[in-house]
Amino acid sequence: MATAALVSPIGHAQPANAQASPCENRLSPPPPVDTSEQVPDGTKPPSPLTVPETPVGGDRMAECGLVLPPNAKPLPDDLTAASWVLADMNSGAVLASFDPHGRQRPASVMKVLLAMVVAKELPLDATVVATQEDIDQECSCIGLRNGSEYKVEQLMQALLMASGNDVAHALARRLGGVPSAVRKMNALAAELGALDTRAITPSGLDAPGTSTSAYDVAVIFRAAMKYPDFAKAIGTPQIDFPAQSGKGTTKVVNDNRLLGTYEGALGGRTGFTDDALHTYVGAAERNGKKLVVALLRGQEQPVPITQQAMSLLDYGFALQGDANVGKLVDGAPQTKKKTTEAKPTETSAAPGAPNGNTTNKADGDKTPMEAAFGNVGLPITAVAALGVLLGLLMYVRGLRAKKARARRAAEQEAKLARMGL
Repeated sequence: MATAALVSPIGHAQPANAQASPCENRLSPPPPVDTSEQVPDGTKPPSPLTVPETPVGGDRMAECGLVLPPNAKPLPDDLTAASWVLADMNSGAVLASFDPHGRQRPASVMKVLLAMVVAKELPLDATVVATQEDIDQECSCIGLRNGSEYKVEQLMQALLMASGNDVAHALARRLGGVPSAVRKMNALAAELGALDTRAITPSGLDAPGTSTSAYDVAVIFRAAMKYPDFAKAIGTPQIDFPAQSGKGTTKVVNDNRLLGTYEGALGGRTGFTDDALHTYVGAAERNGKKLVVALLRGQEQPVPITQQAMSLLDYGFALQGDANVGKLVDGAPQTKKKTTEAKPTETSAAPGAPNGNTTNKADGDKTPMEAAFGNVGLPITAVAALGVLLGLLMYVRGLRAKKARARRAAEQEAKLARMGL
């Protein structure tokens, strides 16, 4: 894929965060620049995900521009990302951000979500046999061999270290097939509270309806790092991987430039497509302070996206005190959602793609009981209501039985009286 850089008339890189309208990506990513998201004849693009009425992570996370605490120090001047978040991994406190919930495309940082599903569901020693369909994926590719058997541990390492799309497809098949894997990824995103995120492909390649935000990417990465297998894989410098020729092994080197060059780097994942531009998520730790940084829709000029990530991490490590502008949630908030009309990205449906919003339901589509009690409270309330109804029925039956007994007793007394007894 060719590098897409925005250049001003005088030849200098134009910052990606210099948007005409600060909130233009509240609902959907920018329009695609290529044909990867064209809508086939007779199909409709997926509807944009609903926007929570209450901003996930706090009120300031709804702001579309620069979000800083009072009296904050000046930020690095080399940032180009259209959306970014810097947060404390331990507490979840968001230290600074720019358009945190602005919806963008993830590119290969979406593999973090896939890897988390793998870490949750598959044993490391489980095996996967590669197919020609895996090998035929749009690359970047590790180089699988048709018919060869690989362990899940090897594939997850290659997925996170070198962003293999062939590996992503193979792991998705092992999770029950690509549609099943995508459903599991979206279900996990919803469970985590990443409500701007919708996976369409397991690898993060551009596809119609794909969406995420810097806030969500930080939430997902923070949760994924709690899985030891994930944390080990994403922080591994290099491994020996079975060679595509079937003879011997080849080196797979971690392409995260922070590893080995940035003090305290724990691991990270880069991404790029023509529509997503450059993306990155990663973490580092110094003196017990652990930070995560996520950047979306960045450029490689004036400095690479990984250098921009390092600048933000430096900024975060230099901060004093506990001032913050929001919080990375630990799970989906139980808040009502509303549907906001939007002009959807002109994209097409992909195999296994969810049809529209699979995790949220607009208030207008809810029954009164759903609106009042939510998805979890509704079954509980229904059971309680049934219990009350059964109790009332038993009470009415008891009254009727009591009256019947009294009537029979009165009839018996009258009969005895007539008989002079």
